[in-house]
Amino acid sequence: MEKPVDLQHLCEEVCRISREVGKFILLEQKRLSDQSIESKGLNDFVTYVDKAAETLLVSELQALLPGSGFLTEEKTVAQQEAELVWIIDPIDGTTNFIHGLPLFSISIALAFRGKTILGVVHEVSRDECFSAIEGGRAMLNGKVIQVSERSKLSDSLLVTGFPYKDEGRLEAWMQLFITLLRKSHGVRRLGSAAIDLVYVACGRFEAFYEYGLSPWDVAAGAFIVEQAGGLVTDYQGGPNFVYGKELLAGNGRMNEELRGVILEHFAR
Repeated sequence: MEKPVDLQHLCEEVCRISREVGKFILLEQKRLSDQSIESKGLNDFVTYVDKAAETLLVSELQALLPGSGFLTEEKTVAQQEAELVWIIDPIDGTTNFIHGLPLFSISIALAFRGKTILGVVHEVSRDECFSAIEGGRAMLNGKVIQVSERSKLSDSLLVTGFPYKDEGRLEAWMQLFITLLRKSHGVRRLGSAAIDLVYVACGRFEAFYEYGLSPWDVAAGAFIVEQAGGLVTDYQGGPNFVYGKELLAGNGRMNEELRGVILEHFAR
């Protein structure tokens, strides 16, 4: 299967689809009850809305690119291998969603032979659609965005998450959190890795770091950071951040300084 030629048109369609599904998510949030919330593990939740939204996204994206494969969080479709693969999180920030916090997003990436070529993150409550295509600029609702220009960790506002599946390294992670609180303007925790990443892309944060993440959490947002002029690596400074479960995304000006602090607390 060949790479799509008109990525711009494809991206516009993905933004349209994500907005339509976002409206569905907001409507269903009003009907959500405790009885409709399932637990996949400790602090790992799913609702019928996640599954229904994923089904809608898959249906629309299949029609948009027949023959493409899928890697999705809720696995409502067979996880197909193909040259072109959609990587989807229907609601990134489900815990926020079920508690009524307006910080959750739809994350959609398209990979060609394992390399991301398109990314869309739609922050549902604010109707902010972040997008990027290979060879293009990162956009927010059609306007160009870029990472911040701050070059020192001491001048930076950071964002992270607290992993809930790998508690063996949680104590070191909390010590790192305390250290960075003292070395920066502050550290935030929003509850959606996809939003964290696109907020780095548009300069609201200088950097995002976390471990224990899945491809559908980061594929789209990390690509958007890169297209906005930022730098994304694993903790060793390498490129294995989509599948490697460790990610540092920043404006590129203070990544190495931050990476050094992370490794002091969090070496393998």
